Amino acid sequence: MNSKPNALPWLLVSVLLIVADQLTKWWALTALQPEGTPHPVIPGFLNWTLAFNTGAAFSFLAQSGGWQRWFFVVLAVVISVALVIWLARTARREWRTALPLSLVIGGALGNLIDRLHAAQVTDFIQVYYRDWYYPTFNVADCGVCVGAVLLILFGLRPSRP
Repeated sequence: MNSKPNALPWLLVSVLLIVADQLTKWWALTALQPEGTPHPVIPGFLNWTLAFNTGAAFSFLAQSGGWQRWFFVVLAVVISVALVIWLARTARREWRTALPLSLVIGGALGNLIDRLHAAQVTDFIQVYYRDWYYPTFNVADCGVCVGAVLLILFGLRPSRP
């Protein structure tokens, strides 16, 4: 049996991300009405714009009739459980693994809450340049993306002893 403390306390990062995600979505729902109206933050680059997504990233499967809600719920649960198991098997001091995993878990669960509560994910961060618009996203999406990128980057560079 492994006597070293595992990385499960890093789930506090997941909890903090979920709280930040849900608070910012609540703010977006109350402050950014009506849907689709841009509120400039950095003109020419960033708007707060309320949007809803029944699909996944880039509205993947958004027009699929409703079954995708439960598909993404099950997917988020399965992935989160797998990542929690990975955290449990990771040494607490291995932050280069624990931090990215906790960010992905927090992001997945933040969007899962939306899917269970409203059958759609609330998005509000809109990045653009001239006529080009990146798909609108939220804090949970940031956690998933940053966590995934960090896993890749840290995986490419071996840690020093």
